[in-house]
Amino acid sequence: MQIGVITSKKDMAGMNIRDSLINLFDFEKNNEKFGNNPIFQLNNTNLKNKKNNKIIKLYTIETDTIHSENIDKKINADLFIFATRHSASSGLKTLSCHSIGNFGKAEFGGKEKTLCISPSNFLKNAIIELDKYGKDIGHEVTMEATHHGPFIEKPAMFIEIGSNEENWKNKEAANIIAKTIINILNNKNDYESVFVIGGSHYNHAANKTMLKTSYAAGHICAKYNLEKLDENLIKEAMEKTSPKAKFVLLDWKGLGKEKQRILDILEKNKIRYERSDRFFENTG
Repeated sequence: MQIGVITSKKDMAGMNIRDSLINLFDFEKNNEKFGNNPIFQLNNTNLKNKKNNKIIKLYTIETDTIHSENIDKKINADLFIFATRHSASSGLKTLSCHSIGNFGKAEFGGKEKTLCISPSNFLKNAIIELDKYGKDIGHEVTMEATHHGPFIEKPAMFIEIGSNEENWKNKEAANIIAKTIINILNNKNDYESVFVIGGSHYNHAANKTMLKTSYAAGHICAKYNLEKLDENLIKEAMEKTSPKAKFVLLDWKGLGKEKQRILDILEKNKIRYERSDRFFENTG
């Protein structure tokens, strides 16, 4: 399995994470370049499970990661991990992960009403790792709803430091992200997936799924995007999760006025769904 870790010169947090990966682990320049930038490859002695035969390469790009459309046509990898900044006016210190795609217009890269493949097992392992260490440095750890680009056809995820310039330079946060990236590539990936519908952008139902159950959350359609969610997008979100989502998890109190319409779509198409209030009672 080949993994491409992508950082951008335009992203202060991304370059911070890149430096941590190189300094903490045995990444060495190989004989390749991406554009004018050297490619670093991880010495496999860093991986506990040698049988997985993972090849991990660290790339630096010139463009913003959200606009690196079709980068999978230029880089041969089975999984793309974009290590980046997260911006928020709150300035809250966060360590976060999310899937890629747009339920509506493609205002920040990607394609309109098109999702990428969500590697739910890697996302779950990442949140578990971040949760172990993030609180020790005063950071909130969270899954974000699916949003923005780039569009690629391989499984891909974002892992981010938030939420302002001061924290993008935080070396402790970058070190935790770097260790998380390496650790998730060592861990087993054997969870069943769910598609979360409803709730906030920083998604509590997804967080609880990741940390308190044996399931992994892939795509997340937050409450602010529900009016754009239709039959095709629901099916796409489930199909474009690896492994394929077994059912829809409804954030029961976070569906607003769209609740009945969403229920009608699910029942019409015989798509299994679980209410979050009952689901967590039975699995917690």
